[in-house]
Amino acid sequence: MSSHTVINCKIYPFFLLILMLVIGVKQGYGQKPNKSYRLEIRKASSPIQIDGAMTEQAWKDADVARHFYMVLPMDTSYADVRTDVRMTYDDENLYLLAVCYRPDPGPNVVESLRRDFNFGSNDNFLVFIDPFNDQTNGFSFGANAAGAEWDGEMHDGGHVNLSWDNKWVSSVKNYKNRWVFEAAIPFKSIRYKDDLKRWGINFSRLDVETTEKSAWAPVPRQFPTASLAYTGTLVWDDPPPSAGANISLIPYLLGGVNDRFQTNTPLNYKREMGMDAKVGLSSSLNLDLTVNPDFSQVEVDKQVTNLDRYELFFPEKRQFFLENGDLFANFGSPEIRPFFSRRIGLDAPINFGARLSGQLNEDWRIGVMDMQTGTVDNMFLPSQNFSVIALKRKVFSRSNIGAIVINKESVNYSPESVDPGNPTYSEYNRNVGLEYNLASSNDLWRGNFTMLKSFSPGSSEKTFAHVGDLQFSNRNWDVEWLQEYVGHGYNAEVGYVPRTGFVRVNPQVNYLFFPKGDLVLSHGPGVNSSYYFDENFNTTDYRTRLEYGVHFREGSDLNAFVSKTYVKLQKPFDPTHVSGDSLARGTEHDWDSFGAEFQSGSQHLLTYSAAFKYGGYYANGTHLNIMSELGYRFQPYVSLSLNASYNELHLPSTWGRSTFWLIGTRFDVTLTKNFYVTAFTQYNEQIKNLNLNTRIRWRFKPASDLFLVYTDNYLPDPFSVKNRALVFKIRYWWNL
Repeated sequence: MSSHTVINCKIYPFFLLILMLVIGVKQGYGQKPNKSYRLEIRKASSPIQIDGAMTEQAWKDADVARHFYMVLPMDTSYADVRTDVRMTYDDENLYLLAVCYRPDPGPNVVESLRRDFNFGSNDNFLVFIDPFNDQTNGFSFGANAAGAEWDGEMHDGGHVNLSWDNKWVSSVKNYKNRWVFEAAIPFKSIRYKDDLKRWGINFSRLDVETTEKSAWAPVPRQFPTASLAYTGTLVWDDPPPSAGANISLIPYLLGGVNDRFQTNTPLNYKREMGMDAKVGLSSSLNLDLTVNPDFSQVEVDKQVTNLDRYELFFPEKRQFFLENGDLFANFGSPEIRPFFSRRIGLDAPINFGARLSGQLNEDWRIGVMDMQTGTVDNMFLPSQNFSVIALKRKVFSRSNIGAIVINKESVNYSPESVDPGNPTYSEYNRNVGLEYNLASSNDLWRGNFTMLKSFSPGSSEKTFAHVGDLQFSNRNWDVEWLQEYVGHGYNAEVGYVPRTGFVRVNPQVNYLFFPKGDLVLSHGPGVNSSYYFDENFNTTDYRTRLEYGVHFREGSDLNAFVSKTYVKLQKPFDPTHVSGDSLARGTEHDWDSFGAEFQSGSQHLLTYSAAFKYGGYYANGTHLNIMSELGYRFQPYVSLSLNASYNELHLPSTWGRSTFWLIGTRFDVTLTKNFYVTAFTQYNEQIKNLNLNTRIRWRFKPASDLFLVYTDNYLPDPFSVKNRALVFKIRYWWNL
């Protein structure tokens, strides 16, 4: 590659930034697309009881949001399924009532009574609230037609984090031709500007039987109804009341026992207590505190067969890290995250921590976190401190600029003082970053430009990382350009950066056709190419995938693809992850593959999916992958699923033939919306483990829970118990 080309490659990131800024300026002062959709909200004229019955005078006096627009299958007409929505408030709560009429007599389609249900598999109603009117951040609440609740924190203009949880109450009542959802959301449970009389608002309805998704304020079909760019306006008669003193204490008590059969150690008993606290410093700014937190009630990660050369990503599920978590966790790109909260507290206990996060005013958001972990003697791991500061400033209509500083420091520790033979850890690791996030007023343009630098002892060369991403989406086209660079010296010990020392470009283009027939709703081709280079711009690997997708009107999907892959290994790699033998660094491998996948519509009691992939593999080998999932529900109380994945590798004689089964079952029993039992089994042949996990959860009061969790791990051959654990935990949410 010529020096002229290298110079252009170094200059190009700044050209992309300038292009994004031009788009931002052009789109930045455009009007809100659904500005004319207004719902007046007035103080309740009578007390309201949450019972799913519209009997109170306050509901009769409230304005009605009606005449929903169809989003899917097509977005060119009013919805066929009628929905009416009313809202009101008092000094304590925001109230909502939605009347969801049925198109035909018959049962609703629901999976279960499980909280935070799968959106596409349930008749449901959702509200999306933008209390800062910035079209970027907010909250979502709702329920399915059987009464299972949904709540989440919204970020980045339309993403909903369903792991967020807070106090509110709701009721769903079914009638012959309709079902009614009624909810009371305490002002203490959400963050908002108490002097702002106009909030963004939209309502979403999904009727699975007719496959119709609709919204009060119209949303183009290529966007989710959660898109805050397309909210209407909730107009208050007076500024919303202040939440007042807003302090919550959330103590927990835990008891448990762990039996490690393989090590023949005595039973390990756990008797612990701890506390979280939430302090509302203002209606939009929150301080979270924790002492000796425990996350044993969090659901286990879904296992996968790992044939990748780099670390796999598993999302954060722990409640403490979730409110305003996007301020910290979304910096960068999915493959270049300078901060990843799962690095904190998985290998060492968290002693205490604090998080300050929220909105300073209409334009500024802030996040500050400090966490202190304890020592782990058997790993010689010292106590460590993790601190993060993140700041975002709104620019134009929906875009923002941000900055982040991350510091990980070992307390009273020096690697030079460690005894020979013991593991050593870094004295400190720091990251700083700047980014610009583009979001046009109509959501057609999205982009991200990030620059990062790390600081570690003894590291001074090529410690930078960069992300540039620009995407355009309309009804027919979805076009994206992504570029990334990570220097070989860049180090994010508190982040997720699975590889370093590379330059990546990833263009992709998709197009959709909309035929007029009754069978197919849309279909179209797509191409995705991902090219990796070393820091001298020599190609190290690439994958190009050409696919064609068909979406049927009744809700099922069919996709087929062909792909070409090339890899020049940058370090030794075992293609099975279990043999102990590795392919040498610098060896080159290329292959072709093809496959298809099918997903049935979710309106049927029996649902299924299947996928296969076949083609070449490393060292002129072959790889066959078959996956399937089968589900059946006895709605709304029982939901069963079985998933299986089979991988068969044929490689040279050093490895030979390898097969890896991954089989999982899930059994959900939801006796009520507040009491349910979940039982997992996961058999992973690759790591030779059979895991059984049973979790009972009883929400005896809003946001207050009792958990009983039982876990077994077995060695399949010869069949024997590895370890076994039983944990009981009770958590109570107490508002002062």
